Amino acid sequence: MFVKHVLATTALLAAAAWAGPARAESLAVPTHRHHHRAVLRHDDGAFPGRGMSMAQVEQRYGAPLEKLSAAGGDTPRHPVIHRWRYSGYTVYFERNRVIHSVPDAAAIRPPKA
Repeated sequence: MFVKHVLATTALLAAAAWAGPARAESLAVPTHRHHHRAVLRHDDGAFPGRGMSMAQVEQRYGAPLEKLSAAGGDTPRHPVIHRWRYSGYTVYFERNRVIHSVPDAAAIRPPKA
């Protein structure tokens, strides 16, 4: 019995060594070189913060320039996502609560050299 166990372990180790390193697909997502500068600060109140309701956002920041069509909502696992465009940023809502405020690509300016 012990010999069978040793042979099985040896065969597994040999197969693992023969297979080589593990491989995985990677997805390259284009980002801005200075993406760390694109973080919107919510603590100073300049942008809607996470958890604010749609009514609170509209009351504090005014009506959006555009309310884009909703996405998702086809199942409970895919809640409705709303997007409101403001000047320089877009606010994303899950159901009726803010989940992100994201700057527009044109609003992100790299630092001058």
